[in-house]
Amino acid sequence: MKKTASKKRKTTGRKSRAEWQIEEYDKQDKFNFAPPQPFLCLCKLMDITPYEVVLDFMDNLSCGSWKREGRDEIKTILIEYFIKHGYGQQHYTEEEIREIFREMDAVGLLFPENDHTGLIDLYSEWRDKNDIYWFNKWYSKPRRKTVTK
Repeated sequence: MKKTASKKRKTTGRKSRAEWQIEEYDKQDKFNFAPPQPFLCLCKLMDITPYEVVLDFMDNLSCGSWKREGRDEIKTILIEYFIKHGYGQQHYTEEEIREIFREMDAVGLLFPENDHTGLIDLYSEWRDKNDIYWFNKWYSKPRRKTVTK
């Protein structure tokens, strides 16, 4: 699934978390694409919206903290899918990509188990700072062709 091309991308006006989070990587970007007809048929048959499937896919692949219970096998399958497609292998070895996913999963595991708002707020603040550090660590690896600051 690819986003449709546009002459000039609109952004929400919100400040991105990092300088590189613009255009295709803007956190608030809205995807506009035409799902394949068989995918739409499958979703309708299964009584789940295409949006829910894509959102679930992204959350599992990102090793997020939301709805983690019982999803380890799904995450493993999606990570294998990602690696089998060769995504990122022009920049990282397969083992480095697996390490990237392990580190993402470790952050998701740290989400507070109880509903204590103060802890969740502290976790969210720490996670946002950690995301920047973590991204810069991996983006600055020597195999990268270009490095942005």
